[in-house]
Amino acid sequence: MRILDWNALSAMQRRDALKRPAQRDATRVAATAQDIIERVRTEGDAALFALTEQFDAVRLDELQVMPEEFADAEHELNAEQHAAIERAVSTVHRFHAAQMPAPLRVETAPGVLCERLSVPIGAVGLYVPAGSAPLPSTAIMLAVPARIAACPVRILCTAPTRRGTADPAVLVAARKAGVDTVFKIGGPQAIAAMAYGTATIPKCDKIFGPGNAYVTAAKMLVAQDADGAAIDLPAGVTEVMIIADGGARADFIAADLLAQAEHSPEAQAILLTSDAGLAAAVMREVQRQSSRLFRARILAQSLQSMRIIVVDALQTAFDIANSYAPEHLLLQVSEPRSWLPKVTAAGAVFLGIWSPESMGDYCSGPNHTLPTYGYARSHGGLSLEDFQKRITIQELTPAGLQGLGPTAQVLADLEGLDGHAAAVSIRLEALS
Repeated sequence: MRILDWNALSAMQRRDALKRPAQRDATRVAATAQDIIERVRTEGDAALFALTEQFDAVRLDELQVMPEEFADAEHELNAEQHAAIERAVSTVHRFHAAQMPAPLRVETAPGVLCERLSVPIGAVGLYVPAGSAPLPSTAIMLAVPARIAACPVRILCTAPTRRGTADPAVLVAARKAGVDTVFKIGGPQAIAAMAYGTATIPKCDKIFGPGNAYVTAAKMLVAQDADGAAIDLPAGVTEVMIIADGGARADFIAADLLAQAEHSPEAQAILLTSDAGLAAAVMREVQRQSSRLFRARILAQSLQSMRIIVVDALQTAFDIANSYAPEHLLLQVSEPRSWLPKVTAAGAVFLGIWSPESMGDYCSGPNHTLPTYGYARSHGGLSLEDFQKRITIQELTPAGLQGLGPTAQVLADLEGLDGHAAAVSIRLEALS
């Protein structure tokens, strides 16, 4: 963990300061993911059992979660835990249900009616990480919009525990959010199984969910294969960037940085501030607070990638943030909403000191599956529309064809496609 003076850094040093740890071994990671994908495609379920034993250190008798395991999971959680999951399902449902698009119907020219309908994707595969930290929150974030969209086939994959069971909180969250077909398989092998199908796991049309660098690489690889599956977005190792002025609270900022740093050794947490005194105070707070957290081994590694950067002005901080395009952007500045128009690239923005990113992870409402690795420059976070397809409909009356058909004929001639023109001409002649 270092405090850096942005103005004192060279262009190369600035790039190095913002380089994401998870991308440093991208070539090796992609090659490993490709090998796993090919093995699953070739060996099917046998590969899934073997890879689970290799990576998760557990020998499974079956891949699918059976009804009795769901029942056991229900009993492992107490009433308070059940209530928290139900409350989170409720708020996430409320935000995503409001995104349901209305049918579009427009007469673009007299007698030319154009429509657009949204229909659910047929089979969706939901990936819920469960390595060092099982994420029932992700089960909620993926299953709720899939249920609202009414996708007919909804399956979920999550890595097993050392006991050979799925994490009980993940199972309870999945069922409360509308998914009861769950498989105990994680990593790139889960992505491959959902993309291509096996004897046990059905092939999916689209795969959703965040994951580590290997999972993200696998998602990108299957999306490039016509026989594979579409994906939601590149949602890899978590990252947070905070912009703060001298009025911000160092203890709040340190807590927000550590909240993301504890996810993974490759997580990245960055503070941009115009106040050198705040930078020093945050560093002290990070050291103090991190000593009290349970995930010390992970933090010992992720803190090496934490950066506290002092800038000459808040505008410089926003310029850096838009170039970096963080997954999470926290604005802990005076009148944060007035700065919001300056943000052009971020997965999710949290305004003010009373809006911790943790609330977005769990229960405020918007989806926590967000673009990482700078993909927020071109991608938004997961939404209801990602679980739907848009189908357009066109209907012309005879008068509509007579009025607009000549335009199509001219454009077809410009492109040298006389067959296109003839498909219009033959109808116009029939009307004359």
